[in-house]
Amino acid sequence: MDRMLNRLPSTRVLLIFESAARLGSFTRAAAELHMQQPSVSAAIKQLEDILGVQLFNRGHRRVALTTSGERLYTDVSKALADIESSLSTIRDAARNQYVTLSSSSAFSYYWLMPRLGSLRALHPEIDLRMQISIREPDLEPESIHLAIRLGNGNWPGCDSARIADEVIFPVASPQVMARTKPLRSVEDLLNERLIHLEEPIRERPSWSKWFAHHGVSGRDSGSGLRLNDYALVLQAAASGEGFAFGWQHVVQNLIDRKMLVPLSDWSWRTGNGIYLVWSKNERLSAQTIAVRDWIISVSDYPDGFTV
Repeated sequence: MDRMLNRLPSTRVLLIFESAARLGSFTRAAAELHMQQPSVSAAIKQLEDILGVQLFNRGHRRVALTTSGERLYTDVSKALADIESSLSTIRDAARNQYVTLSSSSAFSYYWLMPRLGSLRALHPEIDLRMQISIREPDLEPESIHLAIRLGNGNWPGCDSARIADEVIFPVASPQVMARTKPLRSVEDLLNERLIHLEEPIRERPSWSKWFAHHGVSGRDSGSGLRLNDYALVLQAAASGEGFAFGWQHVVQNLIDRKMLVPLSDWSWRTGNGIYLVWSKNERLSAQTIAVRDWIISVSDYPDGFTV
């Protein structure tokens, strides 16, 4: 083995040779490898000296492989392709042992958790890892397989499936509703204590926009309690702190459990949706596909994708 290692050129020199042979140009190889052209020429000369043969016929603007160069290129390119394939397989296997789902805390608590038992029953072998995020994650760089996003369904480099419409209405605890004077109009809600969501990164609809949608503008809706996490907003509402913004897909479970009461007649259907997204560029594992298809099957839109 030691004698073989002493005879083998460095991997760096072989990579430079492969690039120059494939591109037919020392200059283009230098650009691809972010090197200077003289450095490429020197590396090729070093390889030729080690082997004792000429690998390229040098022309004015282009180089061509000799017979020895053709043979070496065939073997080197195949070896590098095999190494790349092996590394990719190992990386994919390590990455696909589990499925990562990124979402907001409120979505995880109130939409996903009540449904999670059915996923476990269908696929007990899947290791689902939920990541709470206050921003929209970059899927590939952050090794995130699936994510929940609010918007119009169009994100560069992503496929998506609509799982719910964005529908917003006020909610409050049964106790707050019982002691509140009858609300005859949307404007009457301005006299009540409001709970505001103020996320530091993501832009979300506000009470002022909700009032404006219902034709009430120019009135102060800014007083009340301010929180930076929607799960905290809903906890405050359920605890009797006032009226909160209720995203229907999140609060429906709390409504069904009698923890919140909706003013659903005053709904605002924004036109946006809640989407499950995944990368177009990454091959999905069988586990990721199973989780993706399960989320779609238990959503408001179980019949197909919006891609």
